[in-house]
Amino acid sequence: MQLADEIRIAAPKHVVYAALNDPEVLKQCIPGCEELTQKSENELEAKVVLKVGPVKARFSGEVTLDRTGAPDAFSLTGQGNGGAAGHAKGGADVILIEDGDETILKYDAKADIGGKLAQLGSRLIQSTAQKLAGKFFKSFAEVVEEDQVA
Repeated sequence: MQLADEIRIAAPKHVVYAALNDPEVLKQCIPGCEELTQKSENELEAKVVLKVGPVKARFSGEVTLDRTGAPDAFSLTGQGNGGAAGHAKGGADVILIEDGDETILKYDAKADIGGKLAQLGSRLIQSTAQKLAGKFFKSFAEVVEEDQVA
């Protein structure tokens, strides 16, 4: 499954980049996130509860950041296990483009799922993934823009 989109955030690129690397900001923005812990400079551990159609599962997983292109771009990869509900793994490439006082955030993500979740049908999973990504980035933009005003 592939997801790609872009969002305009009313904040300078360095502020957006810093927020993308702040576990507290990410925890507020990730739908269903119960816990997000920084294990090392490039590793995060997460516990997230998600509902996809009739299946609700608590996932625990790890995310690894690759900041090689920072602050203009970076990548992340992760995997999670939801027990009987299944498992997921994937990654995303994020590009930040400064546009005056604003930043355009572009992302290209892909994910693979297995287990009970994979049996739900690709259309349901794709639409749920798009909704979750949309919620995350809308929430992220709101948090970053709010911090700019404060």
